[in-house]
Amino acid sequence: MVKKEMIAMLLAGGQGSRLGILTSKMAKPAVSFGGKYRIIDFPLSNCINSGVDTVGVLTQYMPLRLNTHIGIGIPWDLDRLIGGVTVLPPYEKIEGTEWYTGTANAIYQNLSFMESYNPDYVLILSGDHIYKMDYESMLEFHKDNNADVTIAVMPVPMEEAKRFGIMITDENKQIVDFEEKPEHPRSNLASMGIYIFSWKALKEALTVNAQQPGLDFGKHVIPYCKDRGERLFAYEFNGYWKDVGTLTSYWEANMQLIDIVPEFNLYEEYWKIYTNVAALPPQYYGPNSQVERSIVGEGSEIYGKVFNSVIGSNVMIGENTVIRDSIIMNDASIGGGAFLEKTIVAERASIGDGARIGEGELIPNETAPHIYTDGLVVIAEDSEIPKFVSIGRNVMVCGKTVKEDYPNGRLESGRTLNREDGIS
Repeated sequence: MVKKEMIAMLLAGGQGSRLGILTSKMAKPAVSFGGKYRIIDFPLSNCINSGVDTVGVLTQYMPLRLNTHIGIGIPWDLDRLIGGVTVLPPYEKIEGTEWYTGTANAIYQNLSFMESYNPDYVLILSGDHIYKMDYESMLEFHKDNNADVTIAVMPVPMEEAKRFGIMITDENKQIVDFEEKPEHPRSNLASMGIYIFSWKALKEALTVNAQQPGLDFGKHVIPYCKDRGERLFAYEFNGYWKDVGTLTSYWEANMQLIDIVPEFNLYEEYWKIYTNVAALPPQYYGPNSQVERSIVGEGSEIYGKVFNSVIGSNVMIGENTVIRDSIIMNDASIGGGAFLEKTIVAERASIGDGARIGEGELIPNETAPHIYTDGLVVIAEDSEIPKFVSIGRNVMVCGKTVKEDYPNGRLESGRTLNREDGIS
């Protein structure tokens, strides 16, 4: 039997419905981020930078894009004969097929994978957070405290604590109690959804609670371990960590990359973020182009003006076009004389000449005001916006639209235009 001290189980099957149309065809961890990356690149890079060379990636929702991106793990040095990266979708069993019904249920269904490495410790991760963390330091903390379970926590403002699972600890960081989204929190140490379990404790907790509906770490496994009197500790993390679960937080996290002194730095030599990218030519900037405080990916051609934006790879931006505070993903094309502000343009979308996007008053979106908000405009992947139309704010557009979809040449603020589903 192969022996590994610690293996990682990366939960990457989330639908990410709060990202709206961006996750209609892919799992949230596969969404582009920071120009050249995808969200899952960050926990995968953390693993290899921390010396964790065996990673099981649990997929479920729309896994094709994610599976293709991960491949055999070459960019992360996870293409190994022993260990490496393994994609773990739900599978058919003799007694019947079952989807992953909760975070811990997904791990339980892969007990045989974990057992094959006979680990001393299992690291549980989420595939949809942006951060850099040395898991080796967390493991040392776990060992030093002879812990059965270590939960990564970070301090949050007390007024925000009610949105998280909160850990109450003693002076030695041992967890004495925890509360799930408490109305009146007694602590500001929020769970990051990152756990290290001693293998024996994890296996027992999963096996005993296997029949719990929607078996979950926060609701079932952690309380079981505490009730058993096992040693639970909180590992405090004080670096950058961002849950990009909403369009607003996703946009904000991208914009934070281009701050003059970025809170999250992609350029650190000692902690690289790896990704699977095509071999592309260098960027090209036309004679009348202007780019300020922006990230621009390989192979992109910029003939217009770009301010405070994140531009992916192989993007074309035409002459006399102005782009502000926007995210333009890989292979998108923006015509000449266009204007975009606070706009997310997904992969392979095409914006016609003279289009103006992100202008007008703030009106709540008519179909999903909780998703398309804060003035953001989202253009779905493979969509087409015709020439010389204007689009307001809090708008979502999906599909190959034509002039006739824009009364008097305009789509007002708060509208949803979905030509793939026939909604307009």
